[in-house]
Amino acid sequence: MNGTRLKKTEPYALVPSGFEHLETGWHMSPAIVSGDHVFLTGFNGCPLDGPPPADPQAQMRIAFDTVGEVLGAGGLDWGIVVVMTSYHVGLADHLDLFISVRATYVRRPYPAWTAIEVAGFAMQGVIVELKVVARLPGAA
Repeated sequence: MNGTRLKKTEPYALVPSGFEHLETGWHMSPAIVSGDHVFLTGFNGCPLDGPPPADPQAQMRIAFDTVGEVLGAGGLDWGIVVVMTSYHVGLADHLDLFISVRATYVRRPYPAWTAIEVAGFAMQGVIVELKVVARLPGAA
């Protein structure tokens, strides 16, 4: 590593208004800023205040919008996302729709992306969850 030393920074949480119950009830942060990166908890197609809609596109938009809201709590947006993992119930059934919804949020350079089929989620009826990592602007 040619003599360069990595510096540790104290991680801190991004907790938008309305997301406090994730810290108090679930004991997790909506996002953690650590070093040059922001690591988000997985967010699914279920709104914070109710059950998931039956419409797959609505669920996808809820998941993307929730990620955007958490990033926004730090003055950030989808343009800094570098990695996305999406988890799907019925991936083959919804992949084309997901790709079209995703295209309205991500920007060049597009994040690396992996889509994974899962058997289900904790909340009945959820079909999608997003997990993202973002890189802070201006990070070396």
